[in-house]
Amino acid sequence: MSLHSAPRSFRHQMLREIYEQPAAIARTLERYLDLSGAHPEFREEPLRAVAELFRQHPDLIIAASGSSRHAGLAAEILLEDLAGLVVDVEYASEYACRSTSLRRHPDNPSPVLVLSQSGETADTLAALREAARRGHPTITVTNVHGSTMAREAKVELDTLAGVELAIPATKSFTTQLALMLVLALLAARERSALAQEAIETMLVALAGVPDSIAAQLPAWERTIAALAPLYADAQNFLYLGRGVHYAIAREGALKLKESSYLHAEGYPAGELKHGPNALVSAHVPLVVLATVDGDDPESLLRYEKTVSLLYDMREQGARVLALANAGDATIASLATHTIWIEPMCESLLPIAEVVPLQLFAYCMAVNHGVDVDRPRNLTKAVTTE
Repeated sequence: MSLHSAPRSFRHQMLREIYEQPAAIARTLERYLDLSGAHPEFREEPLRAVAELFRQHPDLIIAASGSSRHAGLAAEILLEDLAGLVVDVEYASEYACRSTSLRRHPDNPSPVLVLSQSGETADTLAALREAARRGHPTITVTNVHGSTMAREAKVELDTLAGVELAIPATKSFTTQLALMLVLALLAARERSALAQEAIETMLVALAGVPDSIAAQLPAWERTIAALAPLYADAQNFLYLGRGVHYAIAREGALKLKESSYLHAEGYPAGELKHGPNALVSAHVPLVVLATVDGDDPESLLRYEKTVSLLYDMREQGARVLALANAGDATIASLATHTIWIEPMCESLLPIAEVVPLQLFAYCMAVNHGVDVDRPRNLTKAVTTE
């Protein structure tokens, strides 16, 4: 499917913005990567300052709120696994309230990276200002060039999602994920944590993500529009994921809560039996992220543990909506319903698999009669550029 397919009318801004994600991700990647030649390269100018910080510091603090914090949780895994950085992710609303927060290197304070769609989020702006007051180098990732955070941070990095009018974050979130992977690969280069060939291979794969999502979107929408009514009776959901997919489970649960007013919680899949399992029944469905990178031994191990969990959940009578690699007969045999994701490497899968979770939240909200673009009690700091 082309990123420039025929115009379509959309019932809601949220659905329009879900479909705008491939183009938004492509724009963001173009800002930071030169993909025109045989060997992809980082664009040095927009990344020079943050590259220097990666060379100078062994760790990083991330502070954010809401969906942006979930992007930060994914970034934690990517930066640690690919680049060997030590990363802590803080709730922005808590960071400024801890006077001794993460003073690991008093003579060389860790960089603090804040993520915000608007660049105006009050809690995150307070965290940025407190980090600067404590002498930390500051980095901001926002979707609004020239926002307050962009002006006040030492280093500004923009996502190019474009205007996001619906309150639930969609394209602002996936562009954050894409940029976080770019930063993880950049840090890997600066810290000599990955071979150049491995970095180039991942950059090429990352460049293919927008087309892959665009090709899968229509089928995802059809599948999920048919599935959503089957879950109309449920008022509570548990979202489960392992590794980097835990961040996406958290984001999927948040999308369902804010979009449809249904209760949902995201958990590491391995924690289900440490309490939350008491809730599992046909009336509390599980949404399980069960994708796998067959070339990654750790991903395979996580997958095997997820399969084992699904066997137990089937015996327990759970209702399971699973996201799985296209054609995965094992997951299909254990889940009640399955949404297919085309295989990708482990680090790329989160960008793709969050999109059907956005669509599920959207369809559940519409079926429950919710104004999905303007959920109650929620506001957006900035809805225009």
